Amino acid sequence: MNTRSFLTMVAVLSLVGAAATPTAAHEAAPSDTATSGPVIQAGGFDLTRPELVATGMQIPWGLAFLPDGSALVSERATARIFRLRPGVAPALVATVPGVVPSGESGLLGLAVSPTFATDNLVYAYLTASADNRIVRFRLDTPGTVTVIRSGIPKATIHDGGRLAFGPDGMLYAGTGDANNTANAQNLNTPAGKILRMTPTGGVPAGNPFANSVVYSYGHRNVQGLAWDPQGRLFATEFGQNAIDEVNQIVAGGNYGWPTCEGTCNNPAFRNPIVTWTTAEASPSGTAIANNTLFAAALRGTRLWLVPLNGSGGTSGPPTIELQGTYGRIRTVAIGPDGYLWIATSNRDGRGTPVASDDRVVRFPPMTGGTTVFEDTFETNLGWVANASGTDNATAGRFERGDPEATTSGGLTYQLGTTTSGVNCLVTGRLAGTSAGANDIDGGVTSMRSPAIALPTGRTLTLSLRYYLAHLNNASNADFLRVRVNNTVVLERLGAPANTAAAWQTATINVSSFAGQSVTITVEAADASGASLVEAAIDDVRIS
Repeated sequence: MNTRSFLTMVAVLSLVGAAATPTAAHEAAPSDTATSGPVIQAGGFDLTRPELVATGMQIPWGLAFLPDGSALVSERATARIFRLRPGVAPALVATVPGVVPSGESGLLGLAVSPTFATDNLVYAYLTASADNRIVRFRLDTPGTVTVIRSGIPKATIHDGGRLAFGPDGMLYAGTGDANNTANAQNLNTPAGKILRMTPTGGVPAGNPFANSVVYSYGHRNVQGLAWDPQGRLFATEFGQNAIDEVNQIVAGGNYGWPTCEGTCNNPAFRNPIVTWTTAEASPSGTAIANNTLFAAALRGTRLWLVPLNGSGGTSGPPTIELQGTYGRIRTVAIGPDGYLWIATSNRDGRGTPVASDDRVVRFPPMTGGTTVFEDTFETNLGWVANASGTDNATAGRFERGDPEATTSGGLTYQLGTTTSGVNCLVTGRLAGTSAGANDIDGGVTSMRSPAIALPTGRTLTLSLRYYLAHLNNASNADFLRVRVNNTVVLERLGAPANTAAAWQTATINVSSFAGQSVTITVEAADASGASLVEAAIDDVRIS
């Protein structure tokens, strides 16, 4: 970051030897993170519906998404990378070799190859013993890394670290001046720059300086990179003692550091489009969606929303959201699920962590209209059991209520918690503590919603929370299905594996049913009475 409050750096170092395993969070944010007051619909996202994805992380920094929608998150001081899925326990997928953390340095930004489906490559910006460098590795063999760019000056502060693939397929990196202000104006060093390179680290066509990966210069500490729909690049940058910045980046642009901090009257330098005081911001990660630039603020403990005007400037003053709600926010990103994701940085020695820190949280998108139908199963809205008359399960039928937990071999197959309130739609509500007690036995159980009249002329989205859990005596003849009228819109099959219950989120476009009267049918099946199968549904919404 920068020299502000750097005396607390030593506290970070004590975390390296105490790297606890992060955990999944299956419910909405608890009281230490919950928002209150009126609904916040900001920048196209509903900030009153936070979903905790992971807790107990150690200074999460990089955040990138795989083609299947899961997220990779790096931990700065531990060199670990976790794979995150909502409602599923974080999975450790890599410990990157050669990382030497100190102060603000360590394992920083991540980027996923645009051709990951064929090459399985992940890129990381890290601090080694002698420099900062960019490496890549196959996710299935993370212990073998290839250095694609080395020699980036390092320090205990001002290391930059953000990585991102641009719409041109090139890899971009934000660096810091490594606590040497002269680096920023020196085109012979990659420090204090934004770099543009090929996926193998080479100099691509179109770079502004011959035989150089330098794309722009005069930067103090760049930790955020994002592109708007027109392909324009924006970056967040830490100032020193007075002014933080958001800049629109152009090839070959000089952004003024150390001569200028913020806006200045020198035509040789490009001015920022937005500035804040350092106490208000200290901006790290950034993302763009819905004509809005989101900037994660560390010292400012908030999320800044900057309205963009489509020509590289702003269409109004920035606004503040989540102020003080999550503490120091390090990273913000837009996931392939359409959600806004953030990661906190409260255990970096400068924050005041709560018990669940550090956290990864996501917020759902607004669907552009009001809610058409919603059922949290706290009251009886008129769902009908066995509506088609074909149910034949001997036990474990779907019912609305407060579930009891079922465990076996240390794993929970029916959760005793819901995603909101105390009730859900569940197959073995009175399961007790015995595995297999009142689970689905040898047949199908179903529940059908009341009729729902869908409007026309808008996008319609069905969202719900669910799980399907089973022992290793299950098979793909066991299932959880959701139908709209007679069309299957969600199907999850069993398998011969011990699969614990974990709430997951499904978001389904149902616009093809616009103008119709529909019902939602939930079905669960156990093909063999000898197997254990449990299923649950909660928070069904069409909006």
